[in-house]
Amino acid sequence: MLSGSGEIALRRLEAALWARTKKFGERKEELMFEAVFFDLDGTLLPMDQDAFVEGYFGLLAGKMAPYGYEPHKLIQSVWAGTKAMVQNDGSCRNEEAFWRVFLGVYGETARAHIPVFEEFYAKEFQQAKSLCGFNPRAAETVRLAKSMGCRVILATNPLFPSVATESRIRWAGLSPEEFELYTTYENSSTCKPNPAYYREILTKCGLDARDCLMVGNDVGEDMIAETLGMQTFLLTDCLINRRNEDIDRWRHGGFAELQDCLRKCAAGA
Repeated sequence: MLSGSGEIALRRLEAALWARTKKFGERKEELMFEAVFFDLDGTLLPMDQDAFVEGYFGLLAGKMAPYGYEPHKLIQSVWAGTKAMVQNDGSCRNEEAFWRVFLGVYGETARAHIPVFEEFYAKEFQQAKSLCGFNPRAAETVRLAKSMGCRVILATNPLFPSVATESRIRWAGLSPEEFELYTTYENSSTCKPNPAYYREILTKCGLDARDCLMVGNDVGEDMIAETLGMQTFLLTDCLINRRNEDIDRWRHGGFAELQDCLRKCAAGA
């Protein structure tokens, strides 16, 4: 029979063991992912976003100049259409939101040039690959997640047509078919950083936010997914942190740390 002090010590030990077990159980639950969402630009596809946009617009301006599009006005009009997509409230597809604004600037006669824009993305846009980097660990990580039974979704801001998104997927060493879904301006009606963008994907795929991990490099656009209950991982290789927020509040690191996170999930750690 234990003395009074012995009983107190035993109870303290039991309480400590229970707390430790509870913490372990919570961590195990926290790391169980049914689906992993990956951002593309700056995440799976390394890039300096400003340099990429500048080069992309230069290619587009060169393509459209013979059709009477003055470069400065063209770029401003594309930005205006992009703003309309970012502000889309889900009432129409992003594609419709973009062209409504663009045609509002140039008139309905510009509709005849939509096939020229589509040709641009299939041809001249491919030169923009030289503006991007390449990291073999990106494709390796996507395939690691799939090998563990996770559903894999490409949650790239749907500002581009599918042909441009599919090209950038390939530049990252992957194929579009490796993703259950990849968002484009044709199949989406919201954009980052609106949480409704993530809600739209969750609804479409029949997923619970609590069972999903969002991986991205942009604090403002990707980590916002946590407001829906999604878990997050901030990839810091091409970090975008416009407000200089303290990134220690999120899991973060490079692909090595991300793969370690996924393996812990598979091991039930």
